Amino acid sequence: MLSDSSNRDTSRAWAYHNATKHSEWSLRSSPHYLDWANQPKTLKIYTTVEPIPLPRDADLTGISALSAISSTAPPAGGNPIPSLADLGRLFYFSAGITKKKTYSGGETYFRAASCTGALYEIELYLVCGDLPGLNAGVYHFGPGDFALRLLRSGDYRGVVGIQAPAVVVCTGTYWRNAWKYRARTYRHFGWDNGTIIANLLAMTAALQLPAEVHCEFIDGDVNRLLDIDINKEVAFSLVSIGHTDEPLPAASGEMPKLNLPTVALSEKEVDYPEMRAMHEASSIQEVRVSDPLPAAKRPAGGRSQSMLKSLSVSSDTIEQVILRRGSSRKFERKSMTREQLQTILVASTQGIPADFPALNDLYLIVNAVEGLESGSYFYQPGSHTLECLKAGNFRSNARYLGLGQELPGDAAVDVFFMADLHSVLDRFGNRGYRAVQLESGILGGKMYLAAYAQRLGATGLTFFDDDVTAFFSPHASGKSAIFLVAIGIGARPTRW
Repeated sequence: MLSDSSNRDTSRAWAYHNATKHSEWSLRSSPHYLDWANQPKTLKIYTTVEPIPLPRDADLTGISALSAISSTAPPAGGNPIPSLADLGRLFYFSAGITKKKTYSGGETYFRAASCTGALYEIELYLVCGDLPGLNAGVYHFGPGDFALRLLRSGDYRGVVGIQAPAVVVCTGTYWRNAWKYRARTYRHFGWDNGTIIANLLAMTAALQLPAEVHCEFIDGDVNRLLDIDINKEVAFSLVSIGHTDEPLPAASGEMPKLNLPTVALSEKEVDYPEMRAMHEASSIQEVRVSDPLPAAKRPAGGRSQSMLKSLSVSSDTIEQVILRRGSSRKFERKSMTREQLQTILVASTQGIPADFPALNDLYLIVNAVEGLESGSYFYQPGSHTLECLKAGNFRSNARYLGLGQELPGDAAVDVFFMADLHSVLDRFGNRGYRAVQLESGILGGKMYLAAYAQRLGATGLTFFDDDVTAFFSPHASGKSAIFLVAIGIGARPTRW
């Protein structure tokens, strides 16, 4: 997949991963108090670039959410070239501001996709050729005024190296998330970028636009194209939009500095060098194509149950679901149905159009699902079966594994994403660490949408790393915990 000397030194990824593990001891020995007076702004604001407003009155797709979530490719006959109206819908329903909440001290704005701590550290840029309604250029998307800002005029797709009419570049801003989560922020880049991409893929499917997620790109070229300070913000992933057979324009040899001023995020920033070192370790200077990662061997044993007996039906459109989606703050201890669970699992695991293969395995703690025995399970997407690992009531275990929070203990189901990092890093190098975190976020984002399509609630959570592995062992022996999504009956149905 990727080749570069720093990328192949996987000891650097292991050093970061092990240093940012959560445990009871690590939380007690290193408490963190939030400096509310220094909280960073959640928007990147260019002060000297005029906005290009995006259309707000584009027609809705009318495509059902579950259909859009489970789609892996647009149907034949779709338009392969996105228009300005299409871009407006894609940006709004993936990273736009969809609701606000007023407090005594001001207002909080919530976006279309979930983000850890509602800190919104992922920025979106657009690199495109000439499109209907938009000239070729490099643009920044501003959620605050729902507008694009032209950073460079001209066709720079050759610099990105992806043959598509348009490419969305996703960057991560360290301090905006590290203010709360410190060095663990680099993991959050993958989760929060992934939930945005889950929405983006659902919307491209609804608009019948081809799309693909890319982890193979030359970091330095893309960062220089955007003219970002890599000590503060870095390109993390790309998403190509549309299809064209036209050859890419030649990459420009000159990319002068833009030096465009932006508003400071906060009065001061605290540096966490571990996350910058992790990103540098996963950065590459040349790209090559390799064979897909071979499928992991599945341990035998246990009772398996098919999850394809019947699936839920929802007529809610993808736009309706995204607009009412939130992150549940509390779950009622009520049961969801087996059909609801299997719909979430099946719809979210149909495959991701990406230049990397499936990397995460799904482990579940089932607390309250009608027709399914409480216990721990392993989900096999290929056969759509759940393998029971241990039967029993594990609510207290779920609560503990999720950093002692009530949410995973009260949820009907907790889905833990786990991966064999040894195989991933051996095959892909440190870039595999970026990909495995990103994939978990995409899958988690799809589960969010599938849950809300069925009037359920969901929330992403963090965890005690090694305790998760120990709980699901021996089946999960040697695997690492990557992400956690809790699903259940939200205690605030008025938000729907």
